[in-house]
Amino acid sequence: MQTHVSVPGRAHRADGARVIHRALPEEVPVALVFNGTTQAVMMATPSDVEDFAHGFALTEGIVTDTAQIEAFEIAEHAQGIEARFWLRVDRAEALSERRRSMAGPVGCGLCGIDSLEQALRTVPRVVADLYLSPAEISQATEGLRDCQRLHHLTRATHAAGFLVPGAGVTLAREDVGRHNALDKLIGALLLRGTGPATGAAVMTSRLSVELVQKCALAGIPVLIAVSAPTGAAMRLADSAGITLVAFARSGGFDIYTHPHRISNEAAHVA
Repeated sequence: MQTHVSVPGRAHRADGARVIHRALPEEVPVALVFNGTTQAVMMATPSDVEDFAHGFALTEGIVTDTAQIEAFEIAEHAQGIEARFWLRVDRAEALSERRRSMAGPVGCGLCGIDSLEQALRTVPRVVADLYLSPAEISQATEGLRDCQRLHHLTRATHAAGFLVPGAGVTLAREDVGRHNALDKLIGALLLRGTGPATGAAVMTSRLSVELVQKCALAGIPVLIAVSAPTGAAMRLADSAGITLVAFARSGGFDIYTHPHRISNEAAHVA
């Protein structure tokens, strides 16, 4: 499926109007199907769907590693895409039990989450010997920008990148949704066998609780963004052992939690 479409429009500016063509990102329903049962349907950019599906499976706690997945396939339909998993028996049984415990007449509306306890779920604490220099942090979002092919065309997508000490942003994924972009990145790391603890996640968006949760479940120790965190995201990052860096742009950045992973950080405190 196409990731974008070129459409005509009419631009109005102070000096007049003119006919234009714009590239717009596509989004389609992607159904995440496990052992024949749909767990979720997400609107997503139809690229790197295998990465997205595997990242979603990991960050939603459906699997903890690829050995629990017996088979996987992607099926494209006129209406959208199915990402089909067949899980090992023990994981399938655990997922079935989870569905039964989630059954109920109402939900809180957070992307299919059916209880407030799930929305504010406990995440593992990340322990990792990862250290980044201030220069690497300050250049992270610029490095990610160089990887945003779809955003350069459309100006309408988010990106998540993987920053490796001494190597810069080595991997990036894009999507109309920031959560999807991070799931795609985590899935790509999982499928490549790259250890999440060996680098930092870099985001083009604000930092929400969900992004911190995903990093904690994947084992990513540093989360960097061009915009601000929410208070809840900061508190969760602190309890999860994640270094939270925000406003990383124009050569500067703020650190809110666990600054020990940023070398020479003291020199940047006024």
